[in-house]
Amino acid sequence: MDNPGPLKNLAIKIKQDLPWFWLSETDEIILTGKVDWLEYLPNLDAVHIIDFKTSRRVKEAKDSLQLPIYYLLVKNTQHRQVAKISYWYLDIDVRPSERRLPDIDKAKAEILVLAKKIKTASKLGEAAFKCPHGAEGCYACRPFEAILRGEAELVGQGQYGKDIYILPNQDELKAIELNSEII
Repeated sequence: MDNPGPLKNLAIKIKQDLPWFWLSETDEIILTGKVDWLEYLPNLDAVHIIDFKTSRRVKEAKDSLQLPIYYLLVKNTQHRQVAKISYWYLDIDVRPSERRLPDIDKAKAEILVLAKKIKTASKLGEAAFKCPHGAEGCYACRPFEAILRGEAELVGQGQYGKDIYILPNQDELKAIELNSEII
């Protein structure tokens, strides 16, 4: 509330509830995602993609594909150019932390390589997927693995029909909506 930043400015709403486009029709791969915020920049007739980060003290890695994925989504699902992309670490920063716009062709190629690996692993089953973080997994996978082990309580469904769980944690309770960020 003390630092509304771009939230006080005009915003753009993508018309699709869950934006998507064909990343590769040949490989039958669709790229989809939910962009947190599109600030409208009237002087450029362009948009600024903002991804909010909550309850996290660790900043995204420089090679994270989240903003490049959002960049591709916005570029392929609405008509305005993307002028800026940023993370906004709400717990630690008073304004968004701008990142450099990715090279669109390089980002698409990199995401397509990863998407093909995921598609192959899903066809071959669990044994085909090797987590780059080893047996313990990463912070994003651990809650889902706990759900699979039966350590979470199903409490309902979210707005897109995804199951919502309450997961006991040593420090706090976290609500987790499948296919979404930890809330």
